[in-house]
Parts: sequence; C-alpha cells; structure tokens
Amino acid sequence: MNSSTQKMVRLAVLAALGVILLSIIRFPIIPSAPFLEYEPADVPILMAAFLYGPVSGFFVAVVVAFLQAVTVSSASGWVGFIMHVISSGTLAIVAGLIYKHHRTYAGGILGLALGVIAMTIVMIPANLFFTVHFWGIPSDVVRGMIVPSIIPFNLLKGGLNGVLTVLIYKPFVSFISNENPGVGLARNRSN
Repeated sequence: MNSSTQKMVRLAVLAALGVILLSIIRFPIIPSAPFLEYEPADVPILMAAFLYGPVSGFFVAVVVAFLQAVTVSSASGWVGFIMHVISSGTLAIVAGLIYKHHRTYAGGILGLALGVIAMTIVMIPANLFFTVHFWGIPSDVVRGMIVPSIIPFNLLKGGLNGVLTVLIYKPFVSFISNENPGVGLARNRSN
C-alpha cells in the first residue's frame, strides 16, 4: 500500500474511532448544564493532527462532526455540526501546528494546552452567536452560562481529551510503526 493510501486509511480509521467513541461514551460533566456532554471523540482527532499535521486533524474533525450530526446528535442538526467543527477543529489546528514545529513531548503538551485554551475562547462567541440566533436561547441566558458552564466544560473536555491523547499517542504510533516499519513515525525519539 503506498503512503498516501495508507495515510487516508489511517485517517478514516481515526475518524471511525472518533464516531464510535462519541456514540458509546457520553455523559454530563457540569451539573448546572447537563446538556453539555463529555465525549472523547477529540482523542482520535488530536492523534491525526499529531501524526499527519493540523490539516489532517481538521479533516478528521469535519468527518467526525458530520457523522455525529447525522447519527447520534441528529437533533442538533447543522448548528451542532458547525459548533463541533469549530470546537474540535480549533483544538486540532492549534495543537497540530505547535506539535508540527516542536515535535517533542514538551511541544505536544504545549500544543494541547494552547489548543484547549483556544477552543475554550472560540466557543464563547460561537455559543453567543449560534445558540442565540439558531437555537433561540435568549442571549442573557447564554451570557449567564459562559463562566459557570461553557468555559469549565470546554476546559474539562479539552483537558481530559488531551490527557488521554498523551497516554495513547506513543503506544498507537508504536503499533502502526510495527505494522509497517517503513512508515518512519516512531523513528523520531522526541515524539
């Protein structure tokens, strides 16, 4: 299998894994906003961003968000799709860009931390715009949820997914490198 085909297959597997994870693991983490549910779909998205770069991570985020929108979260419709793309896409792009230029353990941690912060920041105006204008929630209600619910939710979700990515990344890279020793992903000892 040539390397571009192999890359597409791996990205497809990561996207499928993201959809499976969000289908079977979903639970609220902020008691005051039980509709905000944690799901670990960002872990395969982050792995794609670390393995193949921020564009690949964003691509996997779009695929996962689309499949989520037409299956397990169909009630949220296109707004949920856009919100998921904004959230996971921001996380993948920021984390992937930093890791692309600093392919070390510290670079990965920095990328994840800044990605979580960027995701948290970008979801404030996204909620103020989409939740108010398309889901009809009054703006004062959404504003009142920013500090006690929206910010903590994004920090917790992103942080948990970042920790899981750190724990799973090396074994995953070792596994796919042993599967095809020519891939060269495990050769960089600083990954």
